[in-house]
Amino acid sequence: MEKKSSKFNKIYAMQLATIFLGFVIFGFSENIKGPAIPRIQYDFMLNESQLGTLLSLNALGYLIACSFTAYLTRIWGIKLVTIMAFASMTLSGVLIFFSHHYFMFSASYFLMYIGNGMLEIGLAILGARIFVKNTGTMMNLSHGFYGLSSTVAPLIATGLMGITVNGYTLDWRGMYLVMLLLSLVPIVFALFSTFPGDDIQHEDRIPLKALMKDPVLWLMVFVLSFGVVSELAVGGWLVNFLEKAYHWDTVKASGMLSAFFLCFALARLLLGPLTDRIGFTLSLILFSGFSAVCTFAGIIGGEGFAFLFAAAGIGIAMIYPTVMAFIAKRYPNGSDTAITFTVTLMGLGSVIGNYLIGGVIETVKKLAGADSQVGLLRGLQAGYGVIGLCAALCAVTGLILYGYLSKRRELI
Repeated sequence: MEKKSSKFNKIYAMQLATIFLGFVIFGFSENIKGPAIPRIQYDFMLNESQLGTLLSLNALGYLIACSFTAYLTRIWGIKLVTIMAFASMTLSGVLIFFSHHYFMFSASYFLMYIGNGMLEIGLAILGARIFVKNTGTMMNLSHGFYGLSSTVAPLIATGLMGITVNGYTLDWRGMYLVMLLLSLVPIVFALFSTFPGDDIQHEDRIPLKALMKDPVLWLMVFVLSFGVVSELAVGGWLVNFLEKAYHWDTVKASGMLSAFFLCFALARLLLGPLTDRIGFTLSLILFSGFSAVCTFAGIIGGEGFAFLFAAAGIGIAMIYPTVMAFIAKRYPNGSDTAITFTVTLMGLGSVIGNYLIGGVIETVKKLAGADSQVGLLRGLQAGYGVIGLCAALCAVTGLILYGYLSKRRELI
């Protein structure tokens, strides 16, 4: 009995290491772009609209990966698919390092987002299969590692870009190489682990057609899409906003982004039990509403209230893991399919969101005076306002979901 328990504990430890380290890598790959984007923009001479298009195309790669990852999981198993995700991210780091033409860079960046999409689905499926008790707490805890790595990612990225080795400055290309090579570490843990759920018979799984008839799943798509667009857009646009709107230097602006992710990480690490206590649906409303208020107050208040952009991380951090916990509870035999469907459509929302932010900035800037500092400020404020609007729409959709479930006494 002791031998069996010891073996179980070792396997569970390997599973946790794979998930937690996976989220650390995911946080790095997503959020080192903040300090790098102004330099990428300068090197390839991109305007804000073109930059938004680049981020949208990469989100499209993420979307494509989300659409086929669950299928590969059913054929090859979650273990191999997870390893493939980490391997593709490692390869993308090497290719980005050697990218000196825009076409090669965009293709390499696209590959990184393919890996991100595969990892997103893989980690979500692993969490739904492994965290069967205290689901909200464990989902938020595991996603808290994403928040922790995201907190230090901008500062590490800024530091690495200034390092000189044998007369060669790493800059943003070398920084991406170093950070993405870290993907090799969780591969080791995944190789020596086994994961549950691959043995579920096909006839026991809830088919996609049945899931698509459930209005709750569609509402979760909107909740997740609005929430994640608001979350991910901060990593791509906050440093850019602070540098151009308030003339902050890169270190100071990156520090604010790190403060956002510190709030983000602490919320996931500490507030997970609260979601189990007050319910997942009510949590979605309260936390997304808080994020929206902080974002709009930060924009309206001006530079003196910029700290509210960081505080918004407390609310928006809780959306993704709470949605995953909700899905795991509502669809225990169909979580793979439900997660894939929800996250894939969420990816489509991310494509639209990044493109919209870039487009809004350019449009308002031109209307307010394209060559003036005031025009640039108004454009950046309007674009960043889209982030707050998405958080607000997340709360509104959560209210609709709460009403629907409450009438049917199906609140989770």
